[in-house]
Amino acid sequence: MSAPNRYTQQNPNSMPDRPNGTESNKQVAYLCGDCGVSSVLSLNDPVRCKECGHRVMYKPRTHRIVQFEAR
Repeated sequence: MSAPNRYTQQNPNSMPDRPNGTESNKQVAYLCGDCGVSSVLSLNDPVRCKECGHRVMYKPRTHRIVQFEAR
């Protein structure tokens, strides 16, 4: 009779499963670094301006107040 396996393999740092369909249709607005036009890009879109083709895109700054406490 063999001894029962006392150890089970578990990954404590496993990544959570992605919800179906919610991440794939998320769109984010970016500003072109050359012409300044705002473009909306999806997750699988190439990082390229739809007006001029420039490949440097910037995320606009937040208008929310962000405050950090220094210690």
